[in-house]
This record gives sequence, C-alpha cells and structure tokens, in this order.
Amino acid sequence: MTTTASTAGSPFEYAPAPESRAVVDIASSYGLFIDGEFTPASDSGSFKTVNPATEEVLAEVAEATEEDVDRAVRAARRAQEKVWGPMPGRERAKYLFRIARLLAERSREFAVLETLDNGKPIRESRDVDVPTAAAHFFYYAGWADKLEHAGYGPDPRPHGVAAQVIPWNFPLLMLAWKIAPALATGNTVVLKPAETTPLTALLFADLLRQAELPPGVVNIVTGARATGSALVNHPDVDKIAFTGSTPVGKRIAQEIAGTRKHATLELGGKAANIVFDDAPIDQAIEGIVNGIFFNQGQVCCAGSRLLVQETIAEELVDRLKARLSTLRVGDPMDKNTDVGAINSPQQLARITELTDAGTAEGATRWSPDCELPSSGYWFAPTLFTGVSAAHRIAREEIFGPVLSVLTFRTPAEAVAKANNTPYGLSAGIWTEKGSRILWMADQLRAGVVWSNTFNRFDPTSPFGGYKESGYGREGGRHGLAPYLIEGSTY
Repeated sequence: MTTTASTAGSPFEYAPAPESRAVVDIASSYGLFIDGEFTPASDSGSFKTVNPATEEVLAEVAEATEEDVDRAVRAARRAQEKVWGPMPGRERAKYLFRIARLLAERSREFAVLETLDNGKPIRESRDVDVPTAAAHFFYYAGWADKLEHAGYGPDPRPHGVAAQVIPWNFPLLMLAWKIAPALATGNTVVLKPAETTPLTALLFADLLRQAELPPGVVNIVTGARATGSALVNHPDVDKIAFTGSTPVGKRIAQEIAGTRKHATLELGGKAANIVFDDAPIDQAIEGIVNGIFFNQGQVCCAGSRLLVQETIAEELVDRLKARLSTLRVGDPMDKNTDVGAINSPQQLARITELTDAGTAEGATRWSPDCELPSSGYWFAPTLFTGVSAAHRIAREEIFGPVLSVLTFRTPAEAVAKANNTPYGLSAGIWTEKGSRILWMADQLRAGVVWSNTFNRFDPTSPFGGYKESGYGREGGRHGLAPYLIEGSTY
C-alpha cells in the first residue's frame, strides 16, 4: 500500500496504480554469465536476492569463486585479443547500437525488474534509469569509429580487460556507464554487480545474447566482497572501474598500488545544495526534494546538505515541510509512489544510526506523518534543522532520505561551508544572478555543479569528483579516456 505523508485538508485521494509484474519472467535461479553462456559456480554456491519492499525472495543467484573469476577473465582476454580488439570501430558500433535499441524495446521489462530488486519507485526506473542507460549505449556507439578524433592521440588503444564493480543504488544505469565506453574503445569486460541487486545485470546478459555479442566480450560474475576482491586482484586485469563507498575505494587503491592496473573510482559524496535569497523558491523546493529524496536519497551525489541564506531560511523550511507532507511513501510498484524502500536491512541500520546521532547531538528532527508498510525496509523522509558543521549528519554520508539544513549569510560563507567536507562530488546553486552562479561554480570544489536544478544527467556530460569522492570521469568524451592508452604522435 502507498500512503501520502499527509492528506489533511485534501479533497482527493490517489487510487492505486500498480505496474504489472507479468512483463518480466524471473527465474528461480541464475548462473554466472561467462563466455556467452550461463554456468553454475564452481562450488555450486549461491545466495538469495530479495525484494526490499516486501522481503520476498526473488531468486537464487550463483556466487562466483576465485576459480570462476579466473574463467571469466580468461574468456575476456581471449575475446579481446582475437575478436573485439581487432574488430574495426564501425563494427563494434553496430553491436552497441543493437544493445541500445534492445534496451529501449525491453525498457518496461528492465524497469519492473529494477524496481523489484532495488526498491526504487517504478516511475524512476521507467523514466530515468532505463532510458538513460539506453542513451549511454547510443552515445558511445557514435564514438566507436571516431576514437582518433577524441583528443587522445591519432591511434589510441584499449587497455584490454576491464574489471568493473558497480553499486546497488543504480544497478542498470551504472552498468551502462561502465560497459558502454569500455566496449566502444575495444576493451572487454568482467562485471560484478552488487550482491543485493544482481537481477538486471543478469537480464542484460540475456539481452547480450539476443544482440549476438561475441562470447567473452562481456562476462558477469555475481557475488559479494570475496568475488569483487578476486576480480580486482586478478593479475590479468588491465583496468578497474569501481563505483561505491569511499572505504572500499580506498581499499582498492591500496590493493592495486604498485601494479600496472589503471583505475577510476567514483565514490561517496556529501553535496551542498545552496539556496540564495533571490532564488525562485517554488523551483528551488522541487530541486531540493529531487536532490535528496530521489531514489530514497541513496545517491552518491545527493544534495544531503541544504545551505540556505539566513533571510529566507524560516520561510523556505516551512514551505519545504509542506511539500514533504505531500510525498507518497510506499509500494515502489505503484506509479504514484515518490519514496520507495531502502535497499537492504544493513543500509536501513546505517541510516537509523546516523539520524539517531543527529538527534543526540542536538539537531531538531522532523518527519511528515506517514504510515510505513509493515514488511520491507522503510525510512520516512526526514529533515534536520539546527545543524552545525560539526554534527555527524553534516559530515558523514548517510545515503538515505535525510536532509540537514544549515544557514549562511554571504556567498563566501556559503562556499566555505560547502567545501568543508572530505568529499567533492557535486553541488547545486539556486540564484537568479548568472554572475554569482559562475563565481560560485569556480569556487566550489565539486566535480559537478548544477545551477537552478539538481540530479540532472546526460551521456554527453562527464561526471566525477575530487578528494574522497574519487578520481576519473565517466560520461561524455572524457569518459573514453579511462579506457584508452593514448596514441603517440611520433
């Protein structure tokens, strides 16, 4: 059941609008996808993946061992040296275009499976995740035969075998961010999806067979930390691409130090969403809500710190509370739902711990009245005021639907507070003054700065961070560079 946070005074109620599960056929068990075929784990090990909204077991999934990872890497190496690497870019582009078209054709199937396995609202999977994933394949298909014009030398070459480890918050989209540029540049891939959200990656493997991609070009090994560690540390991997938490990213950097492996790391964030007193308030309110409650706040670039100019702070917070009271929390498969389920009990425990710390440290906590479902993993949209920069909720990445409000007086103070974080992934600026936007963007130590909007992504635009938010860029022309060895002009 989906419930509005508050319906007091409203003459209308939303009727349920559930999306059908019938469009996707979930198998009872899944194997590893190696060398173009589904195969069981070498020790027959498996784990369960569940629907976080209901705690229903969706499927048993094979858990890859070190031996399985080795098989996948060897398959990727053979395909890279014998088929994919020597293949002309125009021929690789045909496969990428085919994958993009199939993703678009099967978009409803992928959207439903993503919501069931991840817990995000169906309208986000349907309107954002799947279309943007397809757009990345379309975009990088266009680059496949133009690499000599990308600015990386006249004859750039692929690294070889790319090991890619992706998170659970955007399973299909992160897969596309990584696989599309890797394939366009002539690399082959061994991808490990997150253990809590493996199903769309495995459905994507089925799509690859439908696209008749040569065996071994993309391999998918499922499992937990041990599987990821075996992949990252495999001696025949040339390139590592990781999206996830900063602690794990640091561990990967340490493990590959002194090796020939290249890496890009897209890690955590604690973005500041900065609202000046001349900002269009209604537009800013929607941007704030989208910035922190999109995907239940489980977004690395979420605008989890709201910096508001003192003169409008009280009015903005009051209007923000009124807007939060209209959010619909509940069944992710309902097309009217705004806030879905938290992905796992471990993540719910993390969110609960940090919000309890915020209360204990003296911040004022507020949530709209809403009835949360009795099963599954849920957390109500939460707002903290009276927050200082010393509070844990202002310093640590919560990765949940929790917003901390701080105030500032001058643009210089806003910059100082925004940059007072070990992270540097993204930021937002809300003001009518173009000159202020440009000045602020130049001062903010963030890889992506949005002006009068938030959480907008495009395959043509690079994304990445500074400091403990990682290094390297994904998306756009810049997203080709991590997968290429620059060709010499001599």
